[in-house]
Amino acid sequence: MIELKEKKNCSGCHACANACPKNCISMTSDEEGFWYPQVDKSKCIDCGLCEKVCPIIHKWQLDDSHTTTAMVAINLNEEIRLKSSSGGIFTLIAEKIIDQGGVVFGAAFDDDFKAVRHICVDNIADLDKLRGSKYVQSKIGDTYKHAKKYLDSGRKVLFSGTPCQIGGLYSYLRKPYENLLTQDIICHGVPSPMVWEKYVEEHERKTSSKANKVTFRNKKNGWKAYSVFIGFDNKKQYLKEHSADIYIRAFLSDICLRPSCSDCQFKGIKRQADITLADFWGIQNVMPEMDDDKGTSLVLVHSEKGRVLLDELSEKIKSKKVDTDIIEKYNPSIAKSVSVNDKREGFLKDIRNEDFEMTVAKYTKLSVYKRARRFAGRVKRKLFRILGR
Repeated sequence: MIELKEKKNCSGCHACANACPKNCISMTSDEEGFWYPQVDKSKCIDCGLCEKVCPIIHKWQLDDSHTTTAMVAINLNEEIRLKSSSGGIFTLIAEKIIDQGGVVFGAAFDDDFKAVRHICVDNIADLDKLRGSKYVQSKIGDTYKHAKKYLDSGRKVLFSGTPCQIGGLYSYLRKPYENLLTQDIICHGVPSPMVWEKYVEEHERKTSSKANKVTFRNKKNGWKAYSVFIGFDNKKQYLKEHSADIYIRAFLSDICLRPSCSDCQFKGIKRQADITLADFWGIQNVMPEMDDDKGTSLVLVHSEKGRVLLDELSEKIKSKKVDTDIIEKYNPSIAKSVSVNDKREGFLKDIRNEDFEMTVAKYTKLSVYKRARRFAGRVKRKLFRILGR
């Protein structure tokens, strides 16, 4: 029987709940809004399977032959790239799997946009639901079970998620599948679903209308100055640059992240996933010819399956190889866990009952120096857009 002694030792991946043969494990939200396993001891048969599939208890062992290559990449379809968080590479990979008769699992908003959960799609039209970043922990549910059924039937499966979710999938499956392709991301950390829900409710209260569209990475003001967009039933719209948005401020201040994110067991250049996708921050310094401020992807390829698939997409991608040594310099989250914010506990307690905006402001006050730097950065980006640079 799985027993959780410290919350930092659970990433909420749902592997144990998916594996339980008696369905006696439920994933229940705690007071901070994060899911943890709860065992119905009256049904438990002490088979130990829940512990065997935990990717934190039984960590992935890196094979000596494991190699990782890196590239800068851009989807040549500019319409798709502008709809994507970075360079639009996920869409190409997903389309390829679907064209081969496969299915794609990824994170999507619920109909009311107050939660994110993993779903499965088998047609290109529905890929829009999975496209784009979602800065909130996605609920896996029983998608590991569904993925296994597809794999056992011989269909190709692309499973996209955070590194801990990919780790949970592999641990749950307990054997390799040639028809499985996995794709993870460089993850800063996962915010509390409770905090996200309260943020949406705050906007709905202010506009007196329900949200009907959310984009975390709107590129109206460019890729680097991405904005949060929310559309409402009454046609009102919210659009604010990420540095000024209260939810993103809380997220990047590390005051609403899952405890396991401060001791992440899935960091590193080399990964379990076949492919890792991320923003190539700093591309203007590394390879300026690949930067037009419309989104540029960093692609890490960890397996032969990943290399073969990307080779098949070469005519649809503009890409250049890059040395893996420079990646951590501009995207430290690939190897480094977030630090524990000593205000985190107080924030997650107060946010449950107090005004959202005031609580975020209280716990994320910026110094005069930081405010001046942010203002100068916004002015600089606007000048670059005006000058066409």
